[in-house]
Amino acid sequence: MRKKQARKRPILPDPRFNDQLVTRFVNMLMWDGKKSVAFKIFYDAIDIVDQRKTDEEKPAVEVWKDALSNVMPHVEVRSRRVGGATFQIPRQIRPDRKISTAMKWLISFARKRNEKSMAQKLAAEILAASREEGAAVKKRVDTHKMAEANKAFSHFRF
Repeated sequence: MRKKQARKRPILPDPRFNDQLVTRFVNMLMWDGKKSVAFKIFYDAIDIVDQRKTDEEKPAVEVWKDALSNVMPHVEVRSRRVGGATFQIPRQIRPDRKISTAMKWLISFARKRNEKSMAQKLAAEILAASREEGAAVKKRVDTHKMAEANKAFSHFRF
């Protein structure tokens, strides 16, 4: 490469939970650079999760982290052309990409839900994912199934 690789900037922890993962999630949730709006949506969603959760000894942030780990994929398929044919090759995912993918899926499937506000949509998707159901978990299961089905092409790995 001609240029050197850009160094990763440190992410500041959020003010309420003092957690960098929360800030990373809020950065993905943010639209048009409106971080305060994104923080309000996330904190409102966590408050809704706190009201609706069934497990009383767990805090709402732990429910969110469980939901995130339930959505996290471990393998993905990458396209690779070999002699005119395109194969879907299963590959392991880097740990930071696992987290990013899980956050992306959780947010995108929350946006597609039919609740009134974004906070309610996000809370519903978090609760569903923590119980290992919902669209984001289904996406992870489908990704794993596709990787399993294409396991025969794993020797084309690059």
